[in-house]
Amino acid sequence: MSQIFHRSANTIARVSIFGAVFFIAGLLGLFAEVNRSPWMTGAQVARDQPIQFSHERHVGGNGIDCRYCHTSVEESSFAGIPPTRTCMNCHSQIFANSPFLEPVRESLRSGRSIQWNRVHDLPDFVYFDHSIHVNKGVGCTTCHGQVDRMPLMWQEKSLQMEWCLDCHRAPERYVRPRDAVFRVDYVAPPNQAELGARLVEEYQIQKLTSCSVCHR
Repeated sequence: MSQIFHRSANTIARVSIFGAVFFIAGLLGLFAEVNRSPWMTGAQVARDQPIQFSHERHVGGNGIDCRYCHTSVEESSFAGIPPTRTCMNCHSQIFANSPFLEPVRESLRSGRSIQWNRVHDLPDFVYFDHSIHVNKGVGCTTCHGQVDRMPLMWQEKSLQMEWCLDCHRAPERYVRPRDAVFRVDYVAPPNQAELGARLVEEYQIQKLTSCSVCHR
């Protein structure tokens, strides 16, 4: 019986199969990269606000500690947004008549809170507690980036689950002494691995990766 298919059909079949596999793998890789990109995560994108508040000026320029405005960060699950009165502690004297600060003065007169646009917005199914991270030695800049260099606030990290798990699986790579948690000028030392391992033991940090830790 004569051969039905030409010998080249086997080669074409192999090329087609392997080509399809590589094409699908490439599509999956492309999807993963797009999913991690700022276009999807919103990272590195400055948020417009009703008042163009500059962390660079207040933190980097004036040296204001994070806790002056975010008063509940050490004791609560949320860091807190400062009330208008906190702003006016300074701005009743400094730039008191600036037109840029009229929304602040109007908020104080009317008693209506300023409607800030949220920068770090986790999904509703994710539970995050600021206080436990702060008290375990996770610095503000570890998650929020160098806020002292941000004229407008943006989300520094992706906030995706893989980013959270990276720290939860190896906390020794990120933790710092508690007295340095709120320092924006902190730089991890060359012996971070050794220091981190000691702090993990001292602060009794557990490598929590169970789903129920964050998804409650």
